[in-house]
Amino acid sequence: MKRINITTLILLIYIAVMAVISWPGNKPEPDYIQYFSIMGLSLVVIIALRFVQIKRMKIRDKYRKGDDSSS
Repeated sequence: MKRINITTLILLIYIAVMAVISWPGNKPEPDYIQYFSIMGLSLVVIIALRFVQIKRMKIRDKYRKGDDSSS
């Protein structure tokens, strides 16, 4: 399994645990808007991080191929 997949999987497990722990349903006046906003923003950040990691990996592979061909 690639390192990118492991990082993404760990972050998704983390957000799932945090979602369960911070569920506002047991409070007298639950604030679902704030809860889902934070969870949604966290998912957007995880997805953005995954795309950045993939792009960095492609750039790194491109430079490694260039270094190998010049030697």
